[in-house]
Amino acid sequence: QVQLMESGGGLVQPGGSLRLSCVPSGSIMNINLMAWYRQAPGLQRELVAIVSKSGGINVADSVKDRFAVYRDDVNGTMYLQMNTLKPEDTAAYFCKANMAGGGVIWGQGTQVTVSS
Repeated sequence: QVQLMESGGGLVQPGGSLRLSCVPSGSIMNINLMAWYRQAPGLQRELVAIVSKSGGINVADSVKDRFAVYRDDVNGTMYLQMNTLKPEDTAAYFCKANMAGGGVIWGQGTQVTVSS
């Protein structure tokens, strides 16, 4: 079984930066794909970025000029570098892993609040 632990959220002023981390544990060799999602109060969870096992990357158009995603090939940790943050980026950010065999694992989330 795989578990995911997110960290790096917090309160930041508009224009600031944060780097989120998602650390997988367990059978990480069975992870096919990892992704970042976010969910603001009252809104649906939305996809932010994806990193595949082969290294393919996709970032949502709404943030691709400000956010970058990458993964450590050694320990499997996935990062989300968020720059020039805006109040509308305020949300709970979740890490997800798609497993070989079809299972999906979610982390517990980390809160990002962008406010002056």
